[in-house]
Parts: sequence; structure tokens; C-alpha cells
Amino acid sequence: PGLVNTHHHMYQTLTRVIAQDRELFGWLRALYPIWARMNSEAVYVSAKLAMAELMLSGCTTSSDHLYIYPNDVTIDDEIRAAQEIGIRFHAARGSMSVGESKGGLPPDSVVEQEDDILNDTRRAIETYHDAGRFAMLRIVVAPCSPFSVSQDLMREAATLARSYGVHLHTHLAENANDVSYSLETFKQRPGPWAESVGWVGDDVWHAHCVKLDGDEVDLFARTHTGVCHCPNSNMRLASGIAPVRRMLDTGVPVGLGVDGSASNDSSHLLAEARQAMLLQRVNGDPAGLSGREALWMATRGGADVLGRDDIGQITPGMAADIIAYRLDTPAMAGAQHDPVAALTFCQPGNVDLSIINGRVVIKAGELQTLELPLLIEAHNNISRRLIRDE
Repeated sequence: PGLVNTHHHMYQTLTRVIAQDRELFGWLRALYPIWARMNSEAVYVSAKLAMAELMLSGCTTSSDHLYIYPNDVTIDDEIRAAQEIGIRFHAARGSMSVGESKGGLPPDSVVEQEDDILNDTRRAIETYHDAGRFAMLRIVVAPCSPFSVSQDLMREAATLARSYGVHLHTHLAENANDVSYSLETFKQRPGPWAESVGWVGDDVWHAHCVKLDGDEVDLFARTHTGVCHCPNSNMRLASGIAPVRRMLDTGVPVGLGVDGSASNDSSHLLAEARQAMLLQRVNGDPAGLSGREALWMATRGGADVLGRDDIGQITPGMAADIIAYRLDTPAMAGAQHDPVAALTFCQPGNVDLSIINGRVVIKAGELQTLELPLLIEAHNNISRRLIRDE
């Protein structure tokens, strides 16, 4: 079955390998001023490039968390890219409303007014959200993080989402500084804080959750609150190792995400599954996570997190999202006796075939829905101008 990506920031493909040796907060502070220069074209082209990279890696469904809206940027820019390239898409209308002057992390120049956030989120839902089976486009309500939005916005966003029956998504407990901010600002750890603002339940999933303690994992299990595990980003930013084994054992829904391509710095979902498997073994348990469990998280686990019962498996009545990898490659040589395990244990490659909703989008390893060299050229031109402030 096609792979399911449950967390990304696609615009960040424009700003890879910047702030290479910083933790989360320092990394964000270095990049906010660059991202503030983006326009609609930059978000559209970067989203299409990220989607192409994801699709080539085997992804057929992806969420994206766009939380910064400078200049003329709208969530519509990403939606147009998804519709043109042919990926199944969950567009998360993110937001930031608490800038530095009010105790938040982002500069005031990149935050929005909360009424504007809620109104535009409502517009996106009413314009684009498809609740039907096999939907190619859904909208998600997604204030960015505890350190960039108010508690009032979190509560109002939850009310708005539930009034329309759409899912909720945010970042939570990504690293030690994130937890410290919660304790200092809200006098609560991230899990109880999320519960206090209405952000637990089977219509909610949180990215990262690296620093959840045992009680918080149990809370998520009881409430069927989902988690997106992003191992490459967590390593890149030195955030730590998420307690994925405990989450799975207690019944927390767990999917995988590549996270932003400025903190990964890749959009290769099969590579993410491999890293998820390996990272759970670092502390000394060789069976900490099996290859098949990693693939399950990348398919059925991700579908569960997104609230989809129509994707993530090849079964009669499910969406026709199907991928195929070649076995006659150097990376697969010697692993023919267990090709399923080889997908995660061996060097991850790109797909040879991808079918999304019954449509062939990759054939013989080539995207059928766009001219990739032209897209890469356009993307690099925008990236250079953005980084150089031209």
C-alpha cells in the first residue's frame, strides 16, 4: 500500500542545510526571518517539489502543516500544487498568533490576528474539505505550537474543528525547551496542557511528542490521541528519542512524518521508516522496533492518525493507492529471501510504480504528472533569491 506522511512543512524545502548545529528554538529563530520573505509562488513551487520527493519515495497520502503566511501566501497555494501533481492531501491550516512581544517565540512580523486565523480556517474548510470516502483533499485545523499561539486560540480552534467534523493537529513536547516553556508559562506539562485546551481525542494528532512522560503516554492511549513520529528531525535537532515502543504497547496511534525539509533535510518517507526502526534500538534493545512495525506505522498507522479507514492497506473496498519497488537493484541484492524486511533494513530507494486513487502517477520510476527538471530549476531559483534576500 502507499505510504502515509502525517507531518511536514513543505515550504522548508527552500531552506535546507541552514542552522545546521542548533536545537529547535535556535534553529527556528535563525529561519523565521528567511521564511518571512516567502510569497505565494514560493509556497506553491516548494510544496510541489516536496510532494514530488514524497511520491518518489512511496508516499501516496500526505498532510502538510503550513503555519506561516507572509505577504500573499494562502493555504490555497499548497492545495493547487496537490491537485496538479495528484497526491492525496490533508492541508493543515496552521497559524501563529503570539509573537516575541507577548512571550512567544516567533517575531511579531510573522504572526496573525486570531480572528483572521479562525475566519480563514473556516473559509478553507467550507471551500475545500471533502469528508467523503476516498477523498483526495481534506482540511485540518492546526495552530502551530504552545509557544506560538494562545490558549484561547487553541480552544476556539478545537471548537471550530469539531463543529465541522475535521481533525486537529499541532506540535507538542518536541524537546526539553518545549517542555520547560509549558511548565513556566502554563504551569503544566504538555500532556495535561493539551487536555486542558481540548486537544486530546481520536480527532487529534500531535507531532513529535519526544518528551512525553509515562502518564502522558497513558493519557494519549486512553483518549486515542494520535502521534506523528519524526525520527530524522528529532536527531537533526538533538531533540531526543520519542518513546515510540511504549506508545505502541499502550495503544497510542502512531504514524510517521518526515517533518520539515529544513530540519530533516529530506522528504523521503521510506527512509523515515528505516530511521524509526533503527532509533528505537539505540538504547540497547535489538527488537525495539521491527521493520514490519515501521512499515505498519508508515501505512496503517498513518491512516489511523489521519482518521482514514479507506487508505493504508491493500484490501477490497480500500482506495487504490499502490506502490511497487524494484528488487533487482544493488541495494536489494542478497535480500531476495525477505523483500519486505529489505525495504527498511536496506538502503531506501525510490518507487518504480505508484498508483494514487487508481491513477498511475509514477511509471518506470518517472513522475507522470509534471516535468521534474523544470520544477527543480524553478525551485532552486526561488530558494537562491529567498536565502540571499534578492
